[in-house]
Amino acid sequence: MKVLVDDEVRVDYGQIFVESGEDECDLHDAFAGQEGVGLCGGGTDGTLLLLTGLWIGGVDLTAELHDSRPELDETWEEIVEVPFRPVSQETKLRQWNGKDWWELGLEERDYRVRYCASGMDDGRSKNVREDDEPQTDDRYLLQFWPASPGPARLLKQTSRTAATWHDFATSPVG
Repeated sequence: MKVLVDDEVRVDYGQIFVESGEDECDLHDAFAGQEGVGLCGGGTDGTLLLLTGLWIGGVDLTAELHDSRPELDETWEEIVEVPFRPVSQETKLRQWNGKDWWELGLEERDYRVRYCASGMDDGRSKNVREDDEPQTDDRYLLQFWPASPGPARLLKQTSRTAATWHDFATSPVG
């Protein structure tokens, strides 16, 4: 396993992006075809939209690259999986405001992505976290591993915030 990112990532509008190529993803397009799987939208080629509980401020995020499917850690409160394929040699994790980004070093191949979250309702309740305030309880894990494409899957959902995004993904309005 290789740690790609282990940092505080600033979110705006509760969004973080993984991007390769020039396309950006729209909130509605990101969840197209995912049939009730919210939180991590992979509906736009070469991009992922990651949603958080906190609306504005910094959250803890770790991104990992695995050689094969990692063991499922049931201590996470929210767990979803989606397919992902970079469309260029450069794939980066990017903050919404574009000020900071992290190169992920992914190959142009098919991956499975697991996005895990805890404390989403706490982050949502806080809503805005200023830089000089302590971290909220919401935290996130993004795992990549080589795998053939497959449908998005909701593996675990416990929070109201996640339920709202899964409902949105059921019938996004475009």
